[in-house]
Amino acid sequence: MKESATIAMEYIKANAEEFGINPEILEKYNVHIHVPEGATPKDGPSAGITMLTSLVSLYTQKRVKKNLAMTGEITLRGKVLPVGGIKEKILAAKRAKIKEIILCEENKKDIEEINETYLKGLTFHFVSDMSDVLKHAITNQKVKNYKEL
Repeated sequence: MKESATIAMEYIKANAEEFGINPEILEKYNVHIHVPEGATPKDGPSAGITMLTSLVSLYTQKRVKKNLAMTGEITLRGKVLPVGGIKEKILAAKRAKIKEIILCEENKKDIEEINETYLKGLTFHFVSDMSDVLKHAITNQKVKNYKEL
């Protein structure tokens, strides 16, 4: 999990201008990522794309789309890699009233193995890199209580 956060920050630093983020802001502020529910084990890289998306939202002060879930590992170059436990994650998203899910292109085969009944009402976005993730996840709306960084 710590490595995913580090990779997310390094990717943002390397691509700050592409996201419309002033690189000086990245040096000016420290970021602390708190993942609550300490008793729940959270290992593995599945939160990589989620962490990167939330950090881009923070620095750009743009909203992340509602009712959206995502899972995937990221590389330093922004490639999205497949993760495990897709069936369980989709069922949890469905219980949480999620409407859209972003997954790695390579996880498409995992979706095809799930009974269509469980997939009803869900829209999947299969991605290969972080630019695809951000196109689906970040809106043009500013966050509530917008802060000028």
